[in-house]
Amino acid sequence: MSGVTIAIIVIVLVLLVVVLATGYVKAPPNRAFIISGWRKEPKILIGRAGIKFPFLERKDTLLLKQISIDIKTNGYVPTLDFIGVDIDAVAKVRVKTDPEGIKIAMKNFLNMDEKSIMAALTDSLQGNMREIIGTVKLKELNTDRKKFGDEVQEKAQKDMNALGIEIISCNIQKIEDEKGLIIALGQDNMSQIQKDASIAKAQADKDVAIAEAEAKRLANEAQVSAETEIAAKQNELRIKQAELKRESDIKQAEADAAYEIQQQEQRKTIEVTTANANIAKQEREIELKRKDVEVTEQTLEAEIKKKAEAEKFARQQKAEAELFERQRKAEAEKFEREKEAEAKKIQAEADLYAKSQEAEGIRAVGEAEAKAIEAKGIAEAEAMEKKAEAMKKYGQAAMIEMIVKALPEMAGAIAKPLENIDKVTIIDGGSGENGVNSVGSYVPGVLAQTIETVKEVTGLDIVDIMKANTYDAKVTRNINVSGVGDVLKGADKPEKE
Repeated sequence: MSGVTIAIIVIVLVLLVVVLATGYVKAPPNRAFIISGWRKEPKILIGRAGIKFPFLERKDTLLLKQISIDIKTNGYVPTLDFIGVDIDAVAKVRVKTDPEGIKIAMKNFLNMDEKSIMAALTDSLQGNMREIIGTVKLKELNTDRKKFGDEVQEKAQKDMNALGIEIISCNIQKIEDEKGLIIALGQDNMSQIQKDASIAKAQADKDVAIAEAEAKRLANEAQVSAETEIAAKQNELRIKQAELKRESDIKQAEADAAYEIQQQEQRKTIEVTTANANIAKQEREIELKRKDVEVTEQTLEAEIKKKAEAEKFARQQKAEAELFERQRKAEAEKFEREKEAEAKKIQAEADLYAKSQEAEGIRAVGEAEAKAIEAKGIAEAEAMEKKAEAMKKYGQAAMIEMIVKALPEMAGAIAKPLENIDKVTIIDGGSGENGVNSVGSYVPGVLAQTIETVKEVTGLDIVDIMKANTYDAKVTRNINVSGVGDVLKGADKPEKE
């Protein structure tokens, strides 16, 4: 190989290195390098490297990044319902990167910077937005901004296709109307929202009131049930206590009667022995004692029986009156609650039910107390009857003792008026009787008349009763007194003629 050939090869290699060094280009992702010249179709570099032959090709730049364009109506544009609106929107656009789109964009935006592209596209986008505003009503425009932005984007995209531009998004930033109707619509909507909120709050308050009333009703039912059960248990306790007391009183009365009978038996033996020593005196005392026992027994029996019946009737009347009063009061309260229920139905129904349950509880307690009082009265009456029966068992000795005890009291009652006499002047009437003797015989005479009066009224001869244990009474007169019952039977029988 000759030196000329080698030199030529070296020159070619140097030129090739120079071409590669000066013609090497590398496009970033947001820009497109357009290599054109001696080729029929330009070479497009996006995010890759390439070679541009010096003097034979040229490199042009096409901006591919996303651009934000502020779209304004620049005045009030009438809507479909002839209301002028001023709208501010933002559209995001970029050059299409498909082969057809980038060829179109190269013809319109080659070597243009961002501001130049924005200026070239703003008028077209604003015109499309004004056209869409005329097809939409104000309320729809305000309530569905996304739909309006999509319509603007869809219509403007047809014009942008002719420029090789892709609209990524279109968002409405602000809408104003020249008459302030949007604010009025907002106030009307606010009023409706407040109305709905008030209705919802009222419904919630109603639900709360119903729930509280139901809770009170359940609580009242539980309380009434508990109080009713307590009242029933207390009633059972009182009845049991009354029964135990009645049994205790009966046992005590029987024990007292047995003790008294035993004592009377002993006294009888002593008195019989004493009577044999002083028959005349004892006959008189026995007669008086028997009469007094008979009268006292009748009096006690009548008083005890009437008192027991009166107390029993009084307790029954009182219990019935209290029960009627409680029922009347409960009915009055119920009537008042029914009147109140006309104005406030839900709350009144709960209160009415609660008061009704309370009245039932009070009535149950009242009935239980009335039954307890009645049981107690019956027990006391039975105890008194047992005591009266025990007194009937005292027998002759008890009658004699009671008559003897009553005689001094009778004599003292007869002599009581004499205590008030300060001075006594005795004048002899000339009848031959001593005046002092007349005064001294006043008390025995009145006492004798009293005994005769008792005999005439009741048929009981105290003198015969007192002489029942004497020899003359048993043998000569055939008088026998065995107890209070026999004397009473004898008094009840009519005298045989």
